[in-house]
Amino acid sequence: MKVAFLGLGKMGLGMAGNLLKAGHQVTVWNRTQSRGADLARSGAKLAGTPAEAARDAEVAFTMLADDPAAREVVFGQDGVLEALPRGAVHVSSSTISVQLSDEMEQEHNAHAQKYISAPVFGRPEAAAAAKLFIVAAGEADIIKYCDPLLSVLGQRTFVLGDKPSMANVVKLSGNFLIATIVESFGEAIALIRKYGVDPHQYLEMLTSSLFTAPVHKTYGGLIVDQKFEPAGFMLKLGLKDTRLVLQAGDAVNAPLPIASVIRDHFLEAMADGMAEKDWSSLSLVAARNAGLK
Repeated sequence: MKVAFLGLGKMGLGMAGNLLKAGHQVTVWNRTQSRGADLARSGAKLAGTPAEAARDAEVAFTMLADDPAAREVVFGQDGVLEALPRGAVHVSSSTISVQLSDEMEQEHNAHAQKYISAPVFGRPEAAAAAKLFIVAAGEADIIKYCDPLLSVLGQRTFVLGDKPSMANVVKLSGNFLIATIVESFGEAIALIRKYGVDPHQYLEMLTSSLFTAPVHKTYGGLIVDQKFEPAGFMLKLGLKDTRLVLQAGDAVNAPLPIASVIRDHFLEAMADGMAEKDWSSLSLVAARNAGLK
């Protein structure tokens, strides 16, 4: 299949590579073109603009950092919208707002193009290993058409609605839950450290009994080891997603009081210069508030 992949960040690079390994004809674009050099050596075509990447594509993936980046790549000059062929599909895997996803759906429909949302759960190592969990929403026949591509990106695809933005709100809610785990683990570990309990032994007890999920082991490990660099997912992006989930709640009068607290702690971490660290460094706010180094 002719595939365009736009956005070769820590997640997109591995995803595009897996599409290439599966035998698809992949054209890649990234704002910093050097990010695509290894893929080009493996057979990918490098595009100079998003429009060039999308022009001959049957399916165009976007994996971009935030709403402004996604809006520029899709709607901007030399963007995807004006170049993608009629009947071709835009698969948005970016973590974007519900509002922008709805806008993309409307604009693609107006241009006789197809659109689904398929954001992913997993860190960069999962993207490289094709072990992502994919949340898809949109017209069932379009998702089925894209399944041969989605199946080489992740270990399972969950279809959670017929309107694309339903996947976006699911993704935002999931990231909110991860942030609550980081916050609560940070607070609990700060507490036991104040009493002299070894945090590694504490984490072993927790993740071998009450909290056995991978997310607990991954983020608990990062917190007790204080391994916040290099960032798998930057703290400033965690703040962005927390703002987006609060925005989604505002739109339907769904209060999210815990998200409001976490947003404030993200802001405290940002003010302390932690924007580029892994978002698990949010736990440092609880530690410092408890007087720990």
